[in-house]
Amino acid sequence: KRNGDDSSLGDWTLNEKKLPAGLGDLARRVNSLGLGFGLWFEPEMISPDSDLYRAHPDWCLHIPGRARSLSRNQLVLDFSRPEVVDAIYAQVAAVLRGAPITYVKWDMNRHLAEVASLGREPARQGETYHRHILGVYAFMERVTTEFPEILFESCSGGGGRYDPGILFYMPQTWASDNADPISRLKIQHGTSLVYPLSSLDSNIAVSPNHYFKRATSIKTRGHVAMGGLFGFQLDLSKLSEADVADAIELTALAKRTRRLRATGELYRLMDPFKGEQAAWMIVAADRSEATVTYVHRIAEAHLPPTRLHGEFPSPSHLRLQGLDPDARYRSVDGPVGEWSGDLLMNVGLPYEITADFESIFWHLRRV
Repeated sequence: KRNGDDSSLGDWTLNEKKLPAGLGDLARRVNSLGLGFGLWFEPEMISPDSDLYRAHPDWCLHIPGRARSLSRNQLVLDFSRPEVVDAIYAQVAAVLRGAPITYVKWDMNRHLAEVASLGREPARQGETYHRHILGVYAFMERVTTEFPEILFESCSGGGGRYDPGILFYMPQTWASDNADPISRLKIQHGTSLVYPLSSLDSNIAVSPNHYFKRATSIKTRGHVAMGGLFGFQLDLSKLSEADVADAIELTALAKRTRRLRATGELYRLMDPFKGEQAAWMIVAADRSEATVTYVHRIAEAHLPPTRLHGEFPSPSHLRLQGLDPDARYRSVDGPVGEWSGDLLMNVGLPYEITADFESIFWHLRRV
């Protein structure tokens, strides 16, 4: 039934009162609009108010005789036990077989507590953490093998489980529940030191941001989102006409540069941890094109807003990297201009200082 966040995790079955025509009918209606259809699951969790818990209260991680710690009104299923994995897989797979689904978000929204299992003797309880993850991997192996056409995305309170093991099965991860673009500059800069941008999910979210109440333009949110996979995570019907027009333009830009951003070489030009500005660029392997993104975070009272801490030769030029010095490049998106690669890398790409929380995006192509 899942009418709130306090019930029904573990009961992955169709609610016929809400969907009398079935999930497949809903998915096909969405498909008819030119959209794919996706679902959210949290397979490792169980609500005390669920049919599964009433039938199998011993299937959650717990220590017999001690209280079970709730977080977000949920407990953690014991995925170290194959029978638990099998039961949840049977439910989830039945849902996926019953509708044309192209995307699944696998969520995991609480820490493990009382990590003990009735599936092994006391002397082996120390194995439970590890065997729980082996059970998660076993589930993921089965579901990605049976449904290779579905894009699976991992999420764990954001990027709480952003690791190579999960990426082996699920090629992208929601990097953080904090989708504020100014906060995301540091989040995405740090994440990119370890993981490829093609795995980093980043979306345009609502403004003002629900964490900080910080208002940012949809263009800045879009430019930062293109530092990852790019998408939308808000109610589009609530956008102003101007924002709808910008959203359409940003989507077209994201599509034009999608392959480049997924496969190109990343150069970090300005470190958001070291100053009030951030910039990065992505260059094609053959150096035929590049994207450049600049974001002005916030001016500090003790520094002029144009001061770049000595990183660049001019306060209004962004020195690029990785281009062909003998080629000429034209800006086909963003501020117009044409420059030699040598000039762009030694003098810099000219730009005008923007206001706080504003950004500039260039798409350069070799002439």
